Amino acid sequence: MVVDLVEAQVPYSFKKRGYFYFIRHVPSDLVHHYASKKISYSLRTKSPRLATTRSLIAAVQLDEYWDKLRGGSEQIPQQHFAATDPIHSIRVRRSAVDVGPLMSDTIKLYLRRKGNNRPKTFETSLNRACKYLYETCGDKHLGDYIKKDATTFRDALFERGLNGGSVGRIFGTIKSIFTFAINESGLTINTPFINVYFDKKVGVQLRKPISIDDIKVIQRACVDRDDEMRWLVGLVSDTGLRLAEGAGLLIDDIHLDVAGLSYIEIKPHPWRRLKTESSARIVPLVGVSLWAAQRIIEENDNGFAFPRYNQDEATSANSASAALNKWIKATASDSCTMHSFRHSMRDRPRAVECPTELVDQIGGWSKSGNIGQSYGSGYSLEMMHKWLAKTIIE
Repeated sequence: MVVDLVEAQVPYSFKKRGYFYFIRHVPSDLVHHYASKKISYSLRTKSPRLATTRSLIAAVQLDEYWDKLRGGSEQIPQQHFAATDPIHSIRVRRSAVDVGPLMSDTIKLYLRRKGNNRPKTFETSLNRACKYLYETCGDKHLGDYIKKDATTFRDALFERGLNGGSVGRIFGTIKSIFTFAINESGLTINTPFINVYFDKKVGVQLRKPISIDDIKVIQRACVDRDDEMRWLVGLVSDTGLRLAEGAGLLIDDIHLDVAGLSYIEIKPHPWRRLKTESSARIVPLVGVSLWAAQRIIEENDNGFAFPRYNQDEATSANSASAALNKWIKATASDSCTMHSFRHSMRDRPRAVECPTELVDQIGGWSKSGNIGQSYGSGYSLEMMHKWLAKTIIE
């Protein structure tokens, strides 16, 4: 018999009228629990990729349940093939497409499909969101989550002390996982985590820019101390870099006196990825940031601009943030943080009437809000340097 190569590549399946069908034979020691000796149903797709995903999810569900059934469990996957529920001794009526896979199985598939070339924080945030969900509502089949679970989850997150912004991000993560599973597996379920009301402003503190007076104090202290930590503060102070962008720089990313201009090149590295696509850019060096870059080149031959924050596989931006925030709070106002420099780099260009598009280009802020901004090559290095030089604090 000639077997279709595509069909053979989709596990636990056969094709009928162009559609893929899932098929598994019930183990002989468990057949008494089922009304049929085999489980077979349509995967509702002609796509080998979708069929593979749906088939593997179904197979994992069955294998896990059969393992548990041999020692006692809770629920039968593919229950529409079962004669009875041996745990509860009742007729079962729910279909596998009604309940879907377990949340824990879904996130594993989600990470395999979407986790490639993503920073470690991507997986960390997913696992954290699901950990909170399991602790509140349990690890259920997707179709078993209801609106009550969603509102209980919301309340539990606020009880943990999370602010509205954090709760919003966690709900966004859970909704993304549900949407992915529904689309990939052809589930006939709804997402109960949409349209759940909460105030995103609860507990959120408005980050304020650093005042000009505080910037003066901090920059003078950086020049006086003149060490690696202060070079990083100085580099950020007149560029508005994200701290991780600065901390993960290579010496080769710093370009001094090229045709009379100096700049740094922000680009992704294996140890430090960028937050957004528009974050890749060049940023002119002026003022104390230029001084810091010069000191890095003069004193450092490590390869990394800041070796102390690049001793592992990933740039230790959190470690840098904790140490530097502590120092600048003690040096200037208690409200100052490293990220506040980035907020200041919105106000300082405004004060000299710098074009907004140019500020966005220097800061690597997204252009998605204005389609026109995505046209053309952007401002030249000379033009960016001209405007950024006007923001130098004397």
